[in-house]
Amino acid sequence: MTHLHITAWVLALILLVISYSMYKKGNNKVGKIIHMIVRLDYLLILYSGGSLFADYATAGLPEFPLLGELIVKLIAGLWVISSIEMILVKASKQKPAKSFWIQFVIAFIIVLVLGFFRLPNGFYFG
Repeated sequence: MTHLHITAWVLALILLVISYSMYKKGNNKVGKIIHMIVRLDYLLILYSGGSLFADYATAGLPEFPLLGELIVKLIAGLWVISSIEMILVKASKQKPAKSFWIQFVIAFIIVLVLGFFRLPNGFYFG
């Protein structure tokens, strides 16, 4: 499930860049189509992330020492998805999205650090 999750969010990042550039070039029709594909990818991210959350949370019961970090990663992951959505909505309306880009970077760093270096199945835990 980890590979599906990573593939889904990498795809979302690629589609974010493509859709954002299409909106900025004034090609709103193609940008809107790719934006809809990103929204479908959110479902895949949420499904695989929810499955990983359930696996991690139940694997360590009754004493899972990283449960707090797992919950923070879940919230930061939702924050990443909502900031991607707001970036694309602002771009479609030709409005500045600097604050959402900043939020996206902060949340994405939190998710990467927790996912790859702190929680199980990352680089640190092997």
